[in-house]
Amino acid sequence: VQLVESGGGLVQPGGSLRLSCAASGFTFSTYFMSWYRQVPGKERELVARISSGGGNTNYVDSVKGRFTISRDNDKKMVYLQMNSLKAEDTAVYYCHAAFYRDYWGQGTQVTVSS
Repeated sequence: VQLVESGGGLVQPGGSLRLSCAASGFTFSTYFMSWYRQVPGKERELVARISSGGGNTNYVDSVKGRFTISRDNDKKMVYLQMNSLKAEDTAVYYCHAAFYRDYWGQGTQVTVSS
């Protein structure tokens, strides 16, 4: 099983980034997929979740209206489009899969700074 994130980097406040997560080794289309983030010294925080079919999404209040989670079950990919980024969005972002078991990616760093 692998979840491989990409797309992180350094961006100025107000900018955008698109994170991608490539999944393999499990039945992707049956799993809820989520993005979490974590900063040093704090607990990992759920940012966004999407249902197995993609019809339902949930977001933490702090990113509503700015972030969009989506998935492509044919390509076994999940995405997080992040717009209007703020300094407080700086964190390591993790891809997560949950159903019978749960799996984590290795994380990708997002830094929002001028």
